[in-house]
Amino acid sequence: MPFGGGNKCGCCQKTVYFAEEMQCEGKSWHKSCFLCMVCKKNLDSTTVAVHVDEIYCKSCYGKKYGPKGYGFGGGAGTLSMDRGEGLGIKPEVQAPHRPTNNPNASKFAHKAGGSDVCLRCGNTVYAAEKVIGGGNSWHKGCFRCAKCGKGLESTTVADRDGEIYCKACYAKNFGPKGFGFGQGAGALAHSQ
Repeated sequence: MPFGGGNKCGCCQKTVYFAEEMQCEGKSWHKSCFLCMVCKKNLDSTTVAVHVDEIYCKSCYGKKYGPKGYGFGGGAGTLSMDRGEGLGIKPEVQAPHRPTNNPNASKFAHKAGGSDVCLRCGNTVYAAEKVIGGGNSWHKGCFRCAKCGKGLESTTVADRDGEIYCKACYAKNFGPKGFGFGQGAGALAHSQ
């Protein structure tokens, strides 16, 4: 404890006395300074998420540092049009529309040699057995999580770098890490 009566606040750098102290990650905070860096909500030990020296509520932390894409709050079931500009996230720029070169736009007019190939097994995917996920075509039997092998559906798929995962494996491997994000004592562990 430095000279002057107490530790310094992680936000305002003023002295924090015992009666008004909140502790997180070995730092002291005034109760009035223990706020989310983005939305300014009051935090407590169950709602705080830490990134380097910054504190966030779990919602803002997930928006800023959590997984992105379909199935993680960006699908048709969400009401928000927030793209994260307030969090310092740059919105993705969509590629311009490129029309087909085929004068007959019917989906049945494509050549037989132009059929899709399954990324998992490398064989041709015909219409009767075709499942589309992550922007690619898959056989129904190949439409499985790359980590655990669990069969997937359109509502349970998450993709990254051309590979598909179940939401649990995607969150475990690419999502936020640390206390409160499935890595604590209360989480179920999947051993391989």
